[in-house]
Amino acid sequence: MTASTNTFDNTPFVIDYGPDLEDAISQLQERIEATPKLTQRYPARWLAIKLLEEDNIVSANVAGISGGAEILTIASQYIANLRSKYGEDVDTLIADRRYSWINHLVREIIRQGGADEPTTSDKIDQIVTNRWLGVPIFMLAMWAVFKLTTDVSAPYLDWITDVIGGPISNWALALLALVELENSWVASLVVEGVLAGVGGVLVFVPVLMSLFLALALLEDSGYMSRAAYVMDRLMRMVGLHGKAFVPLVVGFGCNVPAIYATRTLENRRDRILTGLLAPFMSCGARLPVYVLFATVFFPAYSSLAVFAMYLLGILVAVLIGLVLKNTLFKTSETTGMIMELPPYRLPTIRNVWSSMWQRTKGFLHGAATIILLTSIVVWALMAVPVGGEGAFADTDIDSSLFSRVSDLVTPVFKPLGFGSWEASGALISGFVAKEVVVSTLGQVYNVGGPDKVLEPTTFLEDVVSIVTSFAQATIDTFKSIPLILGIDLFGDEAQDAPSELMTAIRTGFEASSGGRGALAGLAFMVFVLLYTPCMAVVAAQRQEFGAKWMWTSVIGQFVIAWLVAFAVFQGGLILGI
Repeated sequence: MTASTNTFDNTPFVIDYGPDLEDAISQLQERIEATPKLTQRYPARWLAIKLLEEDNIVSANVAGISGGAEILTIASQYIANLRSKYGEDVDTLIADRRYSWINHLVREIIRQGGADEPTTSDKIDQIVTNRWLGVPIFMLAMWAVFKLTTDVSAPYLDWITDVIGGPISNWALALLALVELENSWVASLVVEGVLAGVGGVLVFVPVLMSLFLALALLEDSGYMSRAAYVMDRLMRMVGLHGKAFVPLVVGFGCNVPAIYATRTLENRRDRILTGLLAPFMSCGARLPVYVLFATVFFPAYSSLAVFAMYLLGILVAVLIGLVLKNTLFKTSETTGMIMELPPYRLPTIRNVWSSMWQRTKGFLHGAATIILLTSIVVWALMAVPVGGEGAFADTDIDSSLFSRVSDLVTPVFKPLGFGSWEASGALISGFVAKEVVVSTLGQVYNVGGPDKVLEPTTFLEDVVSIVTSFAQATIDTFKSIPLILGIDLFGDEAQDAPSELMTAIRTGFEASSGGRGALAGLAFMVFVLLYTPCMAVVAAQRQEFGAKWMWTSVIGQFVIAWLVAFAVFQGGLILGI
């Protein structure tokens, strides 16, 4: 056995890449062997293959060696010829031959007792990656995600609202009373600034956790890689490939990691184009706005309205991609996609929990920093009187500095149906973080402010109330699960009474739109979906792509959002909606 093994020690391992590729490799290898400084550093055949694969690191090293520039020029000629003949990149052709060789080797050395049978994963893939069924199945899966997100988590939204507006507000005022500050501007800051701001966003944590849970289940099961494969054809329409769909899917959670995820793409053109399209993917921070407005204006179809926003974001990204593909990013090159699909597996609790918690923790970190800071700034602006009426933290909101500043941009949004200073102010604060839109609305409509009378309760009564209401929310959540399928097992499905904020939003939008509140609310949702991303995304774009493309995104998205929202509202008026 030893002798037999030794006979192979000096035999070079070579894969046959086919006549055309082997001809290019051998000719390029001869030119490399004629350049001693290259052969001293690299094996000639290996280097020839790496150059034909357009390996950026190897090519950069070769360029710095004497005679390397000439070799790179020759390699580029072979690459162009092969790409012209096969319509594929050379690295794709080489990878295909390697996988063919591996498949042949496996078949030669593995013996099975019976005939080859397709695995369970193969059988599932015949359906979910089908040419005609793949996209509808993906859309159905996304619809189920958002149905779960909006419907099942609703009882916990009500629970958090009641807890923040009741016991927590009671406790805050009681603590302030101990130091005789319950009637001071500090009380206004705590109740109207911190609790109304941060608390208004924390209400939607169950919604986001439901979304992150559903996405984690799809990822850990192995389906998300199939989604990238299925969407490859659609991505090619905009000059990208299925790999680019991965950063876009990441954008459903948060656009910041989506921008950084573009680093996985091979060339700068694809990275920039994907980075410009990623902010159109509706991130988790926008979800609270959708849920709130869908519940206010479309209570019977709230999950469908939210799902429509996500679909609209994808549609607009495709249309913008088509425009960019044929203008700023015009190219005749096509890039192939090679993706190894993992077998389907049962998601593990540990992986799903870790993924869900990491994303939720990022949102909570934002609530503890950006949202808190923004809420305090908005409160401070609302506390400053303008026109000589009132005093600091004791002035009518309509006469505050915040309302006057917001009024300056109100004419921009008037044609969109929400030309009020409250809506304008919320959108201004949304430039910092989209979650802040909801908290700002809670503040400007003075929900839970000093005029709100809280029922006197004891600490023990508050604790009991929190525990019992949580238990009831959990029961209601389990009851709502069959409703996803339209099945009411318990016969007690009913619409919850609108909250103070919901009533204030409906009244405000009805007034600003001339009685077309639902249409104006829809236009507002569309604008929030499409307008300039938050500051964190803008910073990531500048870091990854430069100031030029950052400003292209900032200005371009605002213009696109205005035009689409204008079309929604004005088109609805023309159609008599």
